Amino acid sequence: MSARLGPADTARIAVDGLRARPVRAVLSAVGIAIGIAAMVAVLGISASSRAQLDATLDRLGTDLLTAGPGRTLLGEDAQLPRDAVAMVGRIGPVTAASATGVVDARVYRTDHVPPAQTGGLAVLAARLDLLDTVGAEVATGTWLNAATAEYPAVVLGADAAARTTAAPGAQVWLGERWFTVVGVLAPAPLAPELDTAALVGWPVAEQLLGFDGHPTTVYERSAEDAVEAVAAVLAATANPEDPQEVEVSRPSDALAAQAAADSAFTGLLLGVGAVALLVGGVGVANTMVIAVLERRAEIGLRRALGATRKHVRDQFVAEAVVLSGLGGLFGVLLGAAVTTAYAMGQGWPATVPAYAWAGGLLTTVAVGALAGLYPAVRASHLPPVEALASA
Repeated sequence: MSARLGPADTARIAVDGLRARPVRAVLSAVGIAIGIAAMVAVLGISASSRAQLDATLDRLGTDLLTAGPGRTLLGEDAQLPRDAVAMVGRIGPVTAASATGVVDARVYRTDHVPPAQTGGLAVLAARLDLLDTVGAEVATGTWLNAATAEYPAVVLGADAAARTTAAPGAQVWLGERWFTVVGVLAPAPLAPELDTAALVGWPVAEQLLGFDGHPTTVYERSAEDAVEAVAAVLAATANPEDPQEVEVSRPSDALAAQAAADSAFTGLLLGVGAVALLVGGVGVANTMVIAVLERRAEIGLRRALGATRKHVRDQFVAEAVVLSGLGGLFGVLLGAAVTTAYAMGQGWPATVPAYAWAGGLLTTVAVGALAGLYPAVRASHLPPVEALASA
């Protein structure tokens, strides 16, 4: 009659076998942990990024369209009519319309900066209802109003303020004269061109900066279910004479494209994590092969006392699974911690999908079973007498 060895007994023996060689077990588990941590962190950060994008789109909406001048048939820069904003506002489903216009001027922190060093900052004439239309917000200070729009006052985009190190109350050298900074915008996800811009009132741009009054970007909001219909007529409405010279875009599509690019990069990083996991699996297999060689006497004694080949095989497979499982558990916790820390640093909601940590644990169990299978079979086929004699 063969000896009986239940699952609990097998697990206990497996743990005891690992505890007898803690350093080697820890080093092998670390390899598994690194691979799983990398995969969980990549999936978690990607999911957190998508959650932030979804929250941003829910907050800002996907109903914003822009119209800008394209090229004429001769390849020259086109222009939108002066009354393009008013005409777009007459479209039935449109709820808000505003615009900015490029001003031929430069903005600097002081008047001692060489004119050739533009810093990549644009000067834009802005209508007073611009922020409400694009969903942008003022970080510090105030937005332009009916009074400041007619005087040398400027609102800086987030990047423009950082580059000029100007805050509300300071002055910047704009268009060969001093303008007072009255506000700084928060980053505008749906209108990133505002981040690197100095925004002045429409009237003062025409009076002091030589602005011709032609808008270069028209922003409009419409009912969510009418976006496609509005997009179909927006070009013809903004420029009835030459609708082919108008470029229409949906800013939220750019964010969606960015998410798609992030997904492709996530796939690449997952491949790196899979390689690390494979290396960890090889490490576990190597550890178990060495364990079989070192424990020949133990195997022979157990066989002599009645243990079957199945008992020995199950013991070594269980050791490999426990070893990989511990590494996987630590890797999942480490990956979740990395995801949480990174998401908090970015101001995102921390999200670790269930399929990431559950899949990570199941993967480690599978890797452990495969890694320990060959050493376990080899151990189970050692003849008891030969094993004891070689000890």
